Amino acid sequence: MQQTPQGKDRDQLIEAILEGIQRIKGLDIVKIDLTKINHSECNYFIICHGNSTTQVDAIAHSVENTVEEMIGESAWHKDGYQNSLWVLLDYADVMVHVFQHETRKFYDLENLWADAAIEKIQTEN
Repeated sequence: MQQTPQGKDRDQLIEAILEGIQRIKGLDIVKIDLTKINHSECNYFIICHGNSTTQVDAIAHSVENTVEEMIGESAWHKDGYQNSLWVLLDYADVMVHVFQHETRKFYDLENLWADAAIEKIQTEN
């Protein structure tokens, strides 16, 4: 059974996820730190969006491929590839949410978890 990444391993996972998003020009990337939130599903959310279902699909696949290349990990669960409005990649301790812009605005996860520490990731775009 795969172990939940801790410490340095988790940092490497997050770095690989961010690299995968940036390779396909994912937009408005944020990291939500849920470690101080009771009863959260995981410790971190990484959220971004694309401008089309094609881009959402490409970003999610890029994250999967980059994480596999860089640290040899696979998502425990993935969902949303059917319509690519919201693709979820579950890496146990870190969940990646790749949205289409309108879907992201509708669900507004950043506002739902506003009591958590939210870090906007700077990109080279």
